Amino acid sequence: MAEEKYLQVTSGRGPKECNLAVSRIVNSICAEGKKYAVHIAKTEVEEIDGFPCSVILRLVGVNLVVFIERWKGTICWVCKSPFRPLHKRKNWFVEVKPYQPFDCERVLDLKEVNFQSMRSSGAGGQHVNKVSSAIRATHLPTGISVQVMDTRSQLQNKEIAIRRLNQRLKELELAELDSAKDQKWRDQIEIKRGQAKRIFFGSHFLER
Repeated sequence: MAEEKYLQVTSGRGPKECNLAVSRIVNSICAEGKKYAVHIAKTEVEEIDGFPCSVILRLVGVNLVVFIERWKGTICWVCKSPFRPLHKRKNWFVEVKPYQPFDCERVLDLKEVNFQSMRSSGAGGQHVNKVSSAIRATHLPTGISVQVMDTRSQLQNKEIAIRRLNQRLKELELAELDSAKDQKWRDQIEIKRGQAKRIFFGSHFLER
């Protein structure tokens, strides 16, 4: 049965040479994917000066664990800089790691909402105090709760509660998205340099 997984190929905010290595590694992953019957597509590309510093790949295939293990880790490209001929450094590092995309399409499912009727409080006369027209709505997966007593109609208060829960969920999604972006940034700048999983050499990007 086909699986779906994601990989991030990142230069860790490295120099331009590392960004070029990202491009070369993505091409190599895609080429090798064909041999393993893995369909690979770019879903997100972040560039600096025309070169990708981070690429998110979507992989679809059977037994993706084996294929991902071939790439997961630090990849080293050994080559004289094509941009700075006098530069002494020849080792350029890129990291390939599993990636979990952020789902920002959370939809309010009324089956996950607990509605509780209650008596309204505050101004409104005896009618408000006697009729349980107020509604407390709780979104069970997140624990977000709103209490509505805007009108004397329980049905109208329920509709208002649903709208407000939707708004609260959107606000939560934005906060989670900001947090996910911060984590992605931290992940990109923390490349583990050292023993490389795979090493490629020269301008032709050949593995030995």
